[in-house]
Amino acid sequence: MASGQLFSRNTQALFYNYKQLPIQRMLDFDFLCGRETPSVAGIVNPGAEGFQKLFFGQEEIAIPVHSSIEAACSAHPTADVFINFASFRSAAASSMSALKQPTIKVVAIIAEGVPESDTKQLIAYARTNNKVVIGPATVGGIQAGAFKIGDTAGTIDNIIQCKLYRPGSVGFVSKSGGMSNELYNTIARVTDGIYEGIAIGGDVFPGSTLSDHILRFNNIPQVKMMVVLGELGGRDEYSLVEALKQGKVHKPVVAWVSGTCARLFKSEVQFGHAGAKSGGELESAQAKNQALREAGAVVPTSYEALEGAIKETFDKLVEEGKITPVTEVTPPPIPEDLNSAIKSGKVRAPTHIISTISDDRGEEPCYAGVPMSTIVEKGFGVGDVISLLWFKRSLPRYCTQFIEICIMLCADHGPCVSGAHNTIVTARAGKDLVSSLVSGLLTIGPRFGGAIDDAARYFKDAYDRGLSPYEFVESMKKKGIRVPGIGHRIKRGDNRDKRVELLQQYAHTHFPSVKYMEYAVQVETYTLSKANNLVLNVDGAIGSLFLDLLAGSGMFSKQEIDEIVEIGYLNGLFVLARSIGLIGHTFDQKRLKQPLYRHPWEDVLYTK
Repeated sequence: MASGQLFSRNTQALFYNYKQLPIQRMLDFDFLCGRETPSVAGIVNPGAEGFQKLFFGQEEIAIPVHSSIEAACSAHPTADVFINFASFRSAAASSMSALKQPTIKVVAIIAEGVPESDTKQLIAYARTNNKVVIGPATVGGIQAGAFKIGDTAGTIDNIIQCKLYRPGSVGFVSKSGGMSNELYNTIARVTDGIYEGIAIGGDVFPGSTLSDHILRFNNIPQVKMMVVLGELGGRDEYSLVEALKQGKVHKPVVAWVSGTCARLFKSEVQFGHAGAKSGGELESAQAKNQALREAGAVVPTSYEALEGAIKETFDKLVEEGKITPVTEVTPPPIPEDLNSAIKSGKVRAPTHIISTISDDRGEEPCYAGVPMSTIVEKGFGVGDVISLLWFKRSLPRYCTQFIEICIMLCADHGPCVSGAHNTIVTARAGKDLVSSLVSGLLTIGPRFGGAIDDAARYFKDAYDRGLSPYEFVESMKKKGIRVPGIGHRIKRGDNRDKRVELLQQYAHTHFPSVKYMEYAVQVETYTLSKANNLVLNVDGAIGSLFLDLLAGSGMFSKQEIDEIVEIGYLNGLFVLARSIGLIGHTFDQKRLKQPLYRHPWEDVLYTK
């Protein structure tokens, strides 16, 4: 491996398996460092394409999303780092695919638990083809002031605290990502900071070793000293011992191997990492620390003394003139995301939508303040749910049952009415359910099913003004307006609509008052004297009875009743009910596999 620097201020990466937070942290780091271009060139999400919106400083940018690694590499030939956030199940395959791309030089594998046999294959391929694998089970790496992988170094606050927004003089390598953050802070306190830091990962077989990166740091002129944090288990540290003994490392190395407490336990101890398990005396932290010390590394007597050893080594290099301390710079402030600023109370932002009928923010959705569990436990029906979502209150059972009766009676009226006809024709044209349903719903209006609101509106106005049926009907006639709720194409005075009779019977039995319905019947009596088909239809029955429901329940003010009628609540009942039938007609036509409908010529009057 050896060679030198992996990253620069121009390094760009491909990010596999989209994760919003790690990518945004990379972009925020870019801005902090004063990069001119984002470090994430593209995102690979198998099977998906398009763009993801993120922020680069104050500017919102769109990062391309590609469906395959090959497509991403082709689209972004200058991106030479592959950051793999795949799960342990697919991490090996996707990493191997990336390594085989000529443009990719470094692959970072974040997942833990990648099978060791798969990792060995990745290592062999990378070494043969002069490529670098960081991980598995790694947080990644960072070049201060230039480039970082994913969540490396944590939050922006931590990055600023550790002075990682500009390069220092120390090369750092560790097995642990969490301890890397700790050491970045420690190093920043007693030196001019990190130049490059790598967490190789805690698995038994890391893609690159401690010594790989120390030898690489040795070839980077800007790195003046190295810090190594190893751990018990495995023999990776001994390759560094050999490199030191052979004189391959020419810069001071401060090292510590964690896990000295393992000897306090009577049996073998498995620490957090898969590789942190002492398999014998040579793999103990004490043996490794001793070997490193004998090979020439600066090894303190304890972890607590590590900071002092780093400081002493750095100060000595400064005295010798080998390090010129970095001139401190002030990084630019990162714009705070609106959501976090709102949560912290720093800003106020207006909402875009107001909702008073439902709330899904708690453990369970609520309809008008009533939890879903209560709705189920109390056996609420569809009428109860409508009363909550439409009227924002729990209406008495006779009211909600009336709503349900209206829905049942208006669900369908055969295949010949305009709504059902439209739906049938559309379904037979091969269209989907929603298209077929909407084509039928669009016929609902003043001439078909949409007269409930108008019937209620006109009946209420006439009754409240004390107009007699004669005065009401004749005034409508003078205005050239048909009386809504009166008249039917089929039903007659001697062949009443059974639905109207059922609704009237229910109201007489359960409603405390039916004054509006009785007025509508008086109007019908007058209109029947003019023509036998001017009967009270189902629109008129529902419209007048709903007025009685609203007024008689005692739960609505006059202003609320007027608003309900004006907004169009009552037509909503017909729309909801008839949707059931229109969906049924759609399924019926598809089940019967009916062909495209063509209207017969003999049913058309062709004329000039």
